[in-house]
Amino acid sequence: MLKCRTVWKKLAPLARSSSTLCRQNVKRTGLNNGRIPTCVPAANMSTGPGGLGGDNLKYTIMVGAACVGSLTYAYFLLKGDQKRYQERIEEITTRSQRSSKEEAATVQSEPPAVEATQTEAVPESVPEAAPSPEEPSPPAAPAEEPAAPAEAAAPSETTAPPPADEPVVEAPPEEAATPVAAPVVEEAADSTPASLKVPSHSPYLLIGGGTASFAAARSIRARDPGARVLIVTDEPDLPYMRPPLSKELWFSDDPSVTETLRFKQWNGKERSIYFQPPSFYINSEELASAENGGVAVLTGKKVVHMDVRGNKVKLDDDTEISYDKCLIATGGVPRNLQVIERAGEEVMKKTTLFRKIEDFKSLDNVSRNAKSITIIGGGFLGSELACALGRRSTESGLEVIQMFPEKGNMGKVLPEYLSNWTTEKVKREGVKVIAEALVKSVTCKDDKLEIHLKDGRLVKTDHIVAAVGLEPNVDLAKSAGLEVDSDFGGYRVNAELQARSNIWVAGDAACFYDIRLGRRRVEHHDHAVVSGRLAGENMTGASKPYWHQSMFWSDLGPDVGYEAIGIVDSSLPTVGVFAKATAKDTPKAATEKSGTGIRSESETEDTATSPVASVTPLPPVAHKDDYGKGVIFYLRDKVVVGIILWNVFNRMPIARKIIKDGEEHADLNEVAKLFNIHED
Repeated sequence: MLKCRTVWKKLAPLARSSSTLCRQNVKRTGLNNGRIPTCVPAANMSTGPGGLGGDNLKYTIMVGAACVGSLTYAYFLLKGDQKRYQERIEEITTRSQRSSKEEAATVQSEPPAVEATQTEAVPESVPEAAPSPEEPSPPAAPAEEPAAPAEAAAPSETTAPPPADEPVVEAPPEEAATPVAAPVVEEAADSTPASLKVPSHSPYLLIGGGTASFAAARSIRARDPGARVLIVTDEPDLPYMRPPLSKELWFSDDPSVTETLRFKQWNGKERSIYFQPPSFYINSEELASAENGGVAVLTGKKVVHMDVRGNKVKLDDDTEISYDKCLIATGGVPRNLQVIERAGEEVMKKTTLFRKIEDFKSLDNVSRNAKSITIIGGGFLGSELACALGRRSTESGLEVIQMFPEKGNMGKVLPEYLSNWTTEKVKREGVKVIAEALVKSVTCKDDKLEIHLKDGRLVKTDHIVAAVGLEPNVDLAKSAGLEVDSDFGGYRVNAELQARSNIWVAGDAACFYDIRLGRRRVEHHDHAVVSGRLAGENMTGASKPYWHQSMFWSDLGPDVGYEAIGIVDSSLPTVGVFAKATAKDTPKAATEKSGTGIRSESETEDTATSPVASVTPLPPVAHKDDYGKGVIFYLRDKVVVGIILWNVFNRMPIARKIIKDGEEHADLNEVAKLFNIHED
């Protein structure tokens, strides 16, 4: 090609000069036409010795040479293009064949167990369409059980969504305890879903596998029955509820409770901690082809990067998944004391940060082998675990110690008199309580942990449980460009729980604006349920604001429990109205009446629309040391902003309405009548 261009450069001047000569010949010919007769032979113009015959010959040679050069250049150019075209075709063909061989090798090397799982799931769930060769792959929940549970669950997904203020999405306990579902859930506790293909795209992507994420999935499916929802969780388990991990599971008489993860509620009914059995979910590789959509779960996968502009995320194995709508429900991670983190690996090995199923199993094993366990923290989790382990200590001789910096148990939440009463209650459960304890350092000596307090006290123990709060998981904030609240932590969201276009946040990780109480971040089960459900509705176009006042509850065993709503801070002024408790004023009796141990399941807003006060006259206030049951009002600027119902159950809608109204009350004793605490 370069040679042709060189030849053309040399011939171009000759062609131009010949063109000029041609024009001159034409002009001279025109002048001679008037004198020369028309019969002059034409041969004299191009040949012969006379006239311009020699110049015409040169012109002809030059033009011919130029044409030959042009044709040669064109020939080599076309030949080169054809050669490059053939090479490109061969490259594409080779790549396609190589890709097919690799795919065939992958399919042949797949474990037989996965093939069996897929074969069983096909006829029992949705019709299977052959996955495309380029469709990536997932570990979804194994659908190994008969189709009956999945078919029974399907209508619940397509029913009309519950009201936005109703904090219920979990399946009722009876459903989880049916003969068909029971073995399925037990199997889920033992098995880890097989690694299957990760879908390259999901219309609805939910990051996190907790309560908020599951509530959002159910809400999305309720509004869009054909929706395809993918849940990605770094835990090895399917979505489950966390409250029983520190409550009912510890009171189970079943020695295999750590395997089955089934427990008896205070009312005696049995259920599993899993929201749904594996048959409720579909395999991840079937998500794209499922005719009626479904919910798939990728377990053991962590989202490490988020591309907001490209609407895609990257997993820890570099797999990418694109989405249309995304929910961040990453929850939080347990905090630890800095003195423990700095103490070294030996101390960390003997420390439990309680949050997940594996933490429950680990602590259960420790409690059966250790002689002493110390719980650091006097909040909800620390107090619940102290009572649970204290009850076990009476049977095994285990020493249980609870220490906290406050003067009494639950000192940051309860007024001082009630905190002191609760501390005595915990002591009666067999727990050694150390109040006003500030940890200075922790060391490991002779296979024992030594906890040095700032006041000089020394506590020796075999194991530590750090229950000192939760840190919201905001790892994706940087890559996604999302704002983190500097005061409360968590992702800042608007009233519709939206952080950015096509991205919502729910649960512990969401910092939202409460129209009554200001900006807040809540770390409780009921909030996860309601915020997750609302986020799911808004992901399908509902555009609803979040105004629900979520509740939370804590049980110090089957005999003492309380429910709370709003801002419950012991630094606020409080007014308490108490009465003598009866046999029905216990968590056990409450669950027998409502039929569920997850008390938010029985709460509905409409029961509080027209509260009716008790007609029973208000008796004298209970004895100062008798706090059998009652109502504690928390005030800010003379307005009730928080309420605790102490051993008073199924009255939360009334408390929610009082806070929602935001009115001043001249006599809170009259308000207490709304809860009928003086009725037997």
